[in-house]
Amino acid sequence: MQEPIQLFYWPTPNGWKVAIALEEMGLPYTVEYVDIGKGDQFAPDFLKIAPNNRMPAIIDPAGPDGAPISIFESGAILQYLARKTGLFGGETERERVEVEQWLMWQMGGVGPMAGQAHHFLTYAPERIPYAMDRYRNEVNRLYGVLNRRLADRDYVAGFYSLADMAIWPWAQGWERQEQDIAQFPHMKAWLDRMWARPAVKTARALGAEHRRELKDDKAAQAVLFGQRAR
Repeated sequence: MQEPIQLFYWPTPNGWKVAIALEEMGLPYTVEYVDIGKGDQFAPDFLKIAPNNRMPAIIDPAGPDGAPISIFESGAILQYLARKTGLFGGETERERVEVEQWLMWQMGGVGPMAGQAHHFLTYAPERIPYAMDRYRNEVNRLYGVLNRRLADRDYVAGFYSLADMAIWPWAQGWERQEQDIAQFPHMKAWLDRMWARPAVKTARALGAEHRRELKDDKAAQAVLFGQRAR
């Protein structure tokens, strides 16, 4: 029996990405919670695994050549798991390129822009209209790209893949990003298709009891946005 992968996790969009992949791939895993509001991401033992003090990260006891390997950065983890299992990364070079470009689109676009929208619309200590409009509008542009992409296909790469697993955790937060989902009917249909998948529901529920609203938790915000442990 395969020794389980250790998932270092907190219930956030980037954490959900990897949990979805592990569930979809049927890989056994255990969960180590990294409470980012308390500063667990700065613990020396965690920094040995994730030197950028971000979760998620994994340790796979059965890594390349059978030796353990630790991996940080959610996109890198997804690609590793796809190579390990031969699942969801594309079966041909053309398919792999299709998946990878949309995975990079999420990593470089949707994630950072939606994250900044969350920050300036919800957490910033002062309302800065320029920043609020900047990130709200950029998220709107990106969802327009996604909506057009999904006009003639059920999934982003044309088949269910890492790209969907990476984009969904951020896109499902459209309300907090102050978006009008009626503008994006194809994206809305895709969100519904994604939510119908049991693995997505299981991953989204993972650690839900730990998730808390940080809007009024100034100590947690100091950790998250001040980049220091409590």
